[in-house]
Amino acid sequence: MSFSSKAIKYFCNLKSSQTLINKIKIINPYISPEVKSVVKEFFNNFYSDNNDRIFIIGINPGRFGGGLTGISFTDPVALREHCGIKNNLGNKKELSSKFIYQFANEFGGTKKFFSKVFLTALYPFALIQNGKNYNYYDNKSLALKLKKDIIKNISAQISFGARRDFAIILGKKNADHFIPINKEMEFFDKLIILEHPRYIMQYKLKSVDSYIKKYIEVINK
Repeated sequence: MSFSSKAIKYFCNLKSSQTLINKIKIINPYISPEVKSVVKEFFNNFYSDNNDRIFIIGINPGRFGGGLTGISFTDPVALREHCGIKNNLGNKKELSSKFIYQFANEFGGTKKFFSKVFLTALYPFALIQNGKNYNYYDNKSLALKLKKDIIKNISAQISFGARRDFAIILGKKNADHFIPINKEMEFFDKLIILEHPRYIMQYKLKSVDSYIKKYIEVINK
């Protein structure tokens, strides 16, 4: 099976039955027929091969990005403008998505970009509390509760076609939680920690070009 076939089968069958805590809610976009259609088109367009890719691993999807489209770090606008995939998922934009596609364009465009990398997240579903994005690690009990799901998620996605010599993990707190899991499970030989796109766009916008250069240098190692 190709990378795309494995990914489509996995994402289009993802179910979120986990009961969470503290009024934290799960958004599972993959129950939507349109999202399933988008996921199929995206992976068939960019991943119809058997090549191994560098994994770039985020936290969990945002409600305006992967929580809407089913594609990590990709809001509905980026899906149309940069991936050429028409959709009726709205016009919400996400800061992380804006950075990632600026990075992809500097790298040489989406075709070249996705031929080298795979964007994903440790936990595959968006989490919200009081209508706002929530990170799995914001609550120690939640992080512990989701550990098995994170292991299952990364283990399944590695089988799509992952380079095992290294992976990129986004965000220091995210890395702090994944490093012991990676050591236990031996997913990747090395983890390279980079600043999270949202942090860059929210607090380091004036230096965005230097961060993109840093990302590209890591990919081209």
